[in-house]
Amino acid sequence: MIVKSAEFICSNTQVSKLPPPEKPEYAFIGRSNVGKSSLINMLTAKKGLAKTSQTPGKTQLINHFLINDDWFLVDLPGYGYARISKSKKEDWNKFIRFYLDKRESLQCVMVLIDSRLEPQKIDLEFCNWLGEHGLPFVIIFTKADKQSGLKTDQNVAQFKSKLTETFDPMPDYFVTSAENKLGRDEVLNFIDGVNARFKGIDNMDYK
Repeated sequence: MIVKSAEFICSNTQVSKLPPPEKPEYAFIGRSNVGKSSLINMLTAKKGLAKTSQTPGKTQLINHFLINDDWFLVDLPGYGYARISKSKKEDWNKFIRFYLDKRESLQCVMVLIDSRLEPQKIDLEFCNWLGEHGLPFVIIFTKADKQSGLKTDQNVAQFKSKLTETFDPMPDYFVTSAENKLGRDEVLNFIDGVNARFKGIDNMDYK
């Protein structure tokens, strides 16, 4: 897939005010400080499209970006940031999970995992929640350039091993780096393939 255009459309906390669910949609989510904004900017080849911040947990809204006038990339708030209040964390969880569970045009959840870390309980729990609700998802391991390839492979293997305790088969996964564009073509080609299936269903009026 060649990304010809990428534009910000809207930002809010109310699912009822989102764009009409007529185009395929891909939600990007992960723990705070996982490198989500950098990954989105790398995928779209548009520096500054998603705002990066040194303050984890800064993204607090559902952000929609229209790609190639054809599909939506959705930037969701990060989870697991300890400094926010418990009540605010519960509010975020409710509206994020409501969006994920109810959004008709959502094709796939792109779960971002920091490749530098051993399997984290919060990431595994979120993946299991997606599985329990029948929501399709893939894993995107980020920041692969921050360590040796061997260390990345080891951490990826550990995460896969943990996930296969509850998933069979293992969801698709990609190893990426926002710095050197590792995995960019693979992620975009995956989305392109899902888009093609979405259009095929749409053409048969199975919406």
